[in-house]
Parts: sequence; C-alpha cells; structure tokens
Amino acid sequence: GVNCLAYDEAIMAQQDRIQQEIAVQNPLVSERLELAELYKEYAEDDHVYQEKIKDLLQKYSYIRKTRPDGNCFYRAFGFAHLEALLEDGQELQRCMMGVTGDTQVTQVTHRWHPGVSPQLMELIERVERRVPLPELLAAFNEPATSDYLVVYLRLLTSGCLQRHRRFFEQFLEGGRSIKEFCQQEVEPMCKESDHIHII
Repeated sequence: GVNCLAYDEAIMAQQDRIQQEIAVQNPLVSERLELAELYKEYAEDDHVYQEKIKDLLQKYSYIRKTRPDGNCFYRAFGFAHLEALLEDGQELQRCMMGVTGDTQVTQVTHRWHPGVSPQLMELIERVERRVPLPELLAAFNEPATSDYLVVYLRLLTSGCLQRHRRFFEQFLEGGRSIKEFCQQEVEPMCKESDHIHII
C-alpha cells in the first residue's frame, strides 16, 4: 500500500519534471523553420523518413514546431488557420460568423463558458485588424490566450463527433459511446489526438 503510493507519486513527479523541461525547451508555437531542418532530426540511413522529407519539400518551404504537450494538434491547427486568415478576408468573415453565430458552437462552448470567451474573441479580432505576424505569434505563445483556443477547438471537435456519432462510433474500441469518448479523450486538455480527432 504505502510503497505503491510512494511509487505512484515518484512517477507523477518524474512526469511533471519532464513536462517542465519540455515547456522550457519548446515554445507553444515556433518561428518559421526551414523544412530542411527535418533532415537533421532523422538518421541519414532512415530512407523512409528521408524520402518523406523530400516529398514535403516539393510542397512546403518551412515548418513551425509546436510544444509536444498533448495539445499540439489543436495548437498547430489553430495557429495555422489564424495565420492563413491574415491573408484571406473572405475566410475570416466566414470564420467570424461560425464563432459568433453557429448554434453547434454556442451549445458546445456554453458548457465551458457562457458565450465565446473574451480571450478567443480578442485573438480573432487581432487577425481581423491584420496585426503583424510576429504579434500574432507572440499572443499565441501566451498560454492563457493559446489555451483558450485549444479548449474551444477541443469542444468544437467534441460537438462535431457527437453530432455525427453513428459514423464515428464504428471506430471506437471498448464499447464506449461517442459521448464517453469525447469526455475522456477529446475534451480534457493534454490528451493526444488520433485519427478520429483529426477527421
């Protein structure tokens, strides 16, 4: 009993130390990096990854890295979308209508916050004002601001999965309902995303 408890506490303390190291070494979203940087991360004799990098270089010239904290999919998607909205006024207006007027969004986010959070609206308003990209990146690297967008995207994903539960329940294991899956795997912060979330 006591030894098991001490062992569990030691594991949790070690996990906390690892997360703190990751936080110190990695911004939430990095500056643009040359895509060729990926060559350094994979062994030269790892031909599979080297070929994948060559394929990526045909379409993309740079990457941004996100902190590997379990929220990286949502953070990467959220920042990439906001970055693209700086260039596309029509898509920005469509996005604003979705954030403020979509009943699915309102129903899902109302559990978490009555209406859309001021932090999220402030982030989108910065994009609407066409702030310089470094300013958007700096705002997105503030955990309080960035985490609001992650929570919003998690809840939006949960709402979409639940709205299309008949389709998505086919992919669940262990007899869970889509609602249980969302409560356990989608809505909580720091939970890794998989194929279902990405769809």
